[in-house]
Amino acid sequence: MEKLDAMITDAVNGEFRESTFDESMLSALEARFAHYLSVSAVSTHHITEEKNRIKELIGDISHQTKTPVANLLLYTELLQEEGLSAEAKEYAAAIHAQTEKLRFLIDALVKLSRLENGIIALHPEHSPLFLILKQVERQFAPKAEEAGLVLTVNPTNAAAYCDPKWTAEALCNLVDNAIKYTQSGSVTISVTPYEMFVRVDVTDTGMGIPEEEQAQIFSRFYRSDGNARQEGVGIGLYLVREILRNEGGYIKVKSEVGKGSVFSVFLPV
Repeated sequence: MEKLDAMITDAVNGEFRESTFDESMLSALEARFAHYLSVSAVSTHHITEEKNRIKELIGDISHQTKTPVANLLLYTELLQEEGLSAEAKEYAAAIHAQTEKLRFLIDALVKLSRLENGIIALHPEHSPLFLILKQVERQFAPKAEEAGLVLTVNPTNAAAYCDPKWTAEALCNLVDNAIKYTQSGSVTISVTPYEMFVRVDVTDTGMGIPEEEQAQIFSRFYRSDGNARQEGVGIGLYLVREILRNEGGYIKVKSEVGKGSVFSVFLPV
């Protein structure tokens, strides 16, 4: 048992090496167990190599697509400033809008791939939530005002154990969706502390989500038939869920068609 315990300890520390054994039944078990740990070590090495290849591939995709996308945006903006016909201006605006959509999709997929493959490591820390929420408010207040909506962040002294940057990323996705699918009224962010979790609610007065779709909206690339006219690629909520999962949190939704939605983010204390 002591030998088996030492094998496991070495394997956990990445220091396991096979050694010689005698012909007893216990040694036969030790030999088989040693072989299993050796195979596991090789498999772990291969997984590490594969992750490194994926990391390089994602980096290449991110780097190689930035310049073409930026050039497309630049040239369509220059075209729109030229003396084009109304029809040509409409085409240029459509190209610009689709290029922006492509840029968002590439950025979201790169972030998601890095999270899923463990390339990006989240670094949770004791973080005051109000600072994160004010950052989100500053980013989306102009967009809410342009849409004729009131964006409100209720004050709070609560803190959570989370990665401030990635928590802000998750909340930005929720607020962006709330503004996008709300025709009139308000979007409100509020915080409720509990003993083990802190709940952050993003509440809107928008179109709402049918009950039968609420279990599907966090799936990758899911797009409701009722939202076909809205811009989006169906990856934002999936990204939110993955960020929260990596922080030890989770997300829930409560919604009623025509009355709005409440997306509740639960973060550990």
